[in-house]
Amino acid sequence: MKKTLLIYPLLLFSSLLFSCGTFKENKETSRETCGQGNVKITTDFSTARMDECQNTGDNAYLITLKPEGTPINSSPWYAFKVQATEPTFVTLTMKVQGDSHRYLPKVSTDGKVWQLQDYVIKGDRLVMNIKASPKAVYIAGQEIIDNQYYVDWAKRLQQSSNVSHDIMGQSTQGRPLYKIESRANPQAKEWIVILGRQHPPEITGALALFPFVETLLSTSELAINFRKKYNVLVIPNINPDGVHAGNWRFNANGLDLNRDWKNFTQIETRLINQYLEKLVLGGQKIKFAIDFHSTRRDIFYTMPSDYGVESPYFVEHWLGALDQHMPEFNVIQKPGNNPDLGVSKQYFSDKFDVHAITYEMGDNTDRADINRIAVNASNTLMDILLSDIDHTKK
Repeated sequence: MKKTLLIYPLLLFSSLLFSCGTFKENKETSRETCGQGNVKITTDFSTARMDECQNTGDNAYLITLKPEGTPINSSPWYAFKVQATEPTFVTLTMKVQGDSHRYLPKVSTDGKVWQLQDYVIKGDRLVMNIKASPKAVYIAGQEIIDNQYYVDWAKRLQQSSNVSHDIMGQSTQGRPLYKIESRANPQAKEWIVILGRQHPPEITGALALFPFVETLLSTSELAINFRKKYNVLVIPNINPDGVHAGNWRFNANGLDLNRDWKNFTQIETRLINQYLEKLVLGGQKIKFAIDFHSTRRDIFYTMPSDYGVESPYFVEHWLGALDQHMPEFNVIQKPGNNPDLGVSKQYFSDKFDVHAITYEMGDNTDRADINRIAVNASNTLMDILLSDIDHTKK
């Protein structure tokens, strides 16, 4: 029996649920298509990825996943759709070139409700049986969140929050790089910076970013008081080219953006750095930064408390408060410092002398838990930042 994934409910727009809308047909890039008889397997939508497909028998197909470059982090993404002119069972076998499977297959017929698909592992191959029909069945490693979803989400935020939604610049391939800003109080000079989607397949990080930001921008008394003191800058989709292409990790130039926060060789990171520098030159201050990602478990990568940033124990106080507030959730902190790696949290600490974290959600973490953790993390962050706690002391 298939297990239905709990759908991520938008906190401010619960009636819409997790709706990516109709997937955008891809008019820019040639995509893989295969099929025989009445069966067709296609990738004619944004975020799709199926590097090779071959017919291996009666309604049986072998799909090969290949990285966009090497070496690369193990994140074999896939997304494609299956149709048949009449109801037909199709056997799909997937293998990963030079790697192993990471993401459990999920299926949807509407892009809103996703289910875990039954499968078996045979050696290095993942095998599943799909009932195809004239109505397309979408199959993907995680729920699909395409570039348009972020635009629609920002527009919904604007309906209930006093935020701006503007284009910061253009990506390598000319796609808009959007920013969302809350500047509720003209006297506020300190900024919380929130980043997301540097790595395209890391969907659970996106599923955490949405409720985290919505909580900061909500109409709760805590959030209103918070926004009187702090401005919020959100750049939720830093790698729109990689998202569109269904990349495992890289941007359009074949580079990991979360290794480019030291040399800024890529336009995406360079635009953000220039914008933050402009804020600071204008008398503003970066207070704290959070970069949302996904990995195989829930973990918070932090800077060491003795690294030399201001308010050295701020993050320990915040995550400690989250741990106390959610006794059922194990808050794991992993301090680390690597000045030469070029990751965002190191950049914020070295350039602005402030704490920054990488907020990681597990690939298979229950979606309702992701939502609950994000809401509590956002509320406890606001509490800690508005409190009289001395963050120079442990």
